[in-house]
Amino acid sequence: MTLLTGAEGLLGQHLIHYPEIIPTTRATMDITDPLAVADVFARTKPSAIIHAAAMTQVDPCELDPASCRRVNIEATERLAQHAARIGARFIFLSTDFIFDGLAGPYREDDTPNPLSVYGRSKWEAEECVRAVPNLDWTIVRTVLVYGPVFRGTRSNIISWVRSSLEAGKPIQVVSDQWRTPTYVGDLARGIHAIITRGATGIYHISGRDFLTPYDMAIRTARLLSLDESLISKVDASTFTQPGRRPARTGFVIDKAIRDLDYNPISFEEGILLTLGK
Repeated sequence: MTLLTGAEGLLGQHLIHYPEIIPTTRATMDITDPLAVADVFARTKPSAIIHAAAMTQVDPCELDPASCRRVNIEATERLAQHAARIGARFIFLSTDFIFDGLAGPYREDDTPNPLSVYGRSKWEAEECVRAVPNLDWTIVRTVLVYGPVFRGTRSNIISWVRSSLEAGKPIQVVSDQWRTPTYVGDLARGIHAIITRGATGIYHISGRDFLTPYDMAIRTARLLSLDESLISKVDASTFTQPGRRPARTGFVIDKAIRDLDYNPISFEEGILLTLGK
């Protein structure tokens, strides 16, 4: 059985449909509470852990670094130590924000240099995972995950663009940040392949399309036959944000393609699936 943290999140909502998943949420296992974690591990005795729970919003992390550390670093180290004690595999979800964005797209062996509290927390968590003795670990880094939400109201750039343009509302979209957006179903399939194949080490899992948010907005408008003249191109300095975002990340996914038979869909296909078309 595989214990999943963050089952209420976007990725978690897609992973729970795979067999032998034990989903946990904040309500069923507070990852910052050592007693709660110990109790769940004792009751479930998992053979693997997918650790997807995290404090992921860049600006709240910047404004509350203590909470960010408690959730993203300390809780990750605690879970990894429990996994090592029982001989369970540990799969940790990380991010492109561990890089500074000066030389993307990035490979697995490129050197991290995070710009924000959030990015530093995920990089430090990676180091904690690698340092736990006798731990069978895999680190999965991903980029700008999007897709359909089964529960809750989490927004994404696709639904935001559609709702704004359908209402005739002009929008400003950043054109100087580059990413390889990841369809959530692809990410879930990649993680499932890691488990079934016993793959270890670091894997970059994302889409192939190298796009700016402005590109994503334009493609969404064109695919849905909406008025793209309502979309204005701006740079990141237009918006005041406490946490710095890397300008140019994205991933080279050759390793995942080779080891996992990973084959992500196009961004246009992801738009249609996200909107249920």
